Amino acid sequence: MSAPTRVAPAGAATPPVKSDDGPSLIEKVLQVRSLGILAALIVLVVVTTMQNGNFLSSQSIRDILLAASIVGVLVVGQTVVMITKNIDLSVGSVLGLSAFAAGSVMSGADGAPIVVGILAGVAVGAVCGLANALLVRFGGVPALVVTLGTMYIFRGIAYLWAGGEQITADEMPPDFLTLGTATLLGVPVLVIVAVVAVVLAGVYLRRYRSGRDLYAIGSNGHAAELAGIAVGKRILLAFVFSGAMAGVAGVMFAARFGTVDAAAGSGYELNVIAAAVVGGVAVVGGVGTVWGAALGALLLTTINSSLPVLQINQFWQQAIVGALILIAIAADRLLAVRAAQQLRKRSAHVD
Repeated sequence: MSAPTRVAPAGAATPPVKSDDGPSLIEKVLQVRSLGILAALIVLVVVTTMQNGNFLSSQSIRDILLAASIVGVLVVGQTVVMITKNIDLSVGSVLGLSAFAAGSVMSGADGAPIVVGILAGVAVGAVCGLANALLVRFGGVPALVVTLGTMYIFRGIAYLWAGGEQITADEMPPDFLTLGTATLLGVPVLVIVAVVAVVLAGVYLRRYRSGRDLYAIGSNGHAAELAGIAVGKRILLAFVFSGAMAGVAGVMFAARFGTVDAAAGSGYELNVIAAAVVGGVAVVGGVGTVWGAALGALLLTTINSSLPVLQINQFWQQAIVGALILIAIAADRLLAVRAAQQLRKRSAHVD
């Protein structure tokens, strides 16, 4: 949803509309939504645990957190892109291509440090993000259409590269596979990676001017240009960042599962977009936080784990996720109307 803006000095991000007595309306709604997601998560866990006491076992919690960590890293990059009023449908395919690239490098280079394979996966993701960025920036085509096309292109490249084969755990270095199971102070390493990504991205978007510029671009790209913001450059970097995050997620996928084929990451893109929308990231740009999106990822991952335990039909599992998305979009629309009303009142007061 587009947040109202006013033209700011050159290079400065435009702040959201604020009430006269505290935080902005948008910030208040996002805080309430995050609390709502957290409450829904708690209720879901309690109900599922009452049905099956093993749901809160250490292994179950570990599996949920590991699954959420991969989606969480993807959603960090997706959030940055969506804030600029764009979308990246190719993240699932980029994950698969990056995972296969990392696995191929490590399985084919005996004695090579695992960091080489990790960097290869991240680099492939960043290159895919750059391809998306250039097509969006200079092709004059909406990101939705561009990334829908590249989603199939990247997946096709993965199938061509794999040639119907897969990389198995016994072909990859044991030290790399250990990353998928290792813990630090009892917390899985992959979960720590996801938390670090969320924290760094959250701080950047909130505290740095270039991060705030992304919100201004998503709210009103033309006004952002008039304010001196390098809109094209910012959008390009947002897509490259999304691709790099998908590359990181691909490496995490390979480390966790050990076996990688061309179909790795299929369907992830829809889960990532759903998590971002449920977490408060507006599909029309300018609003959202990685904190909320990460909570959305955790909620959807928990739903996917708990509903089978509750013996709920697969159809209803998908229907619940769809309903959450529609509710989130409706909330965004109500917020847009309310913000517009506030802006008109402030304008009338100034006049």
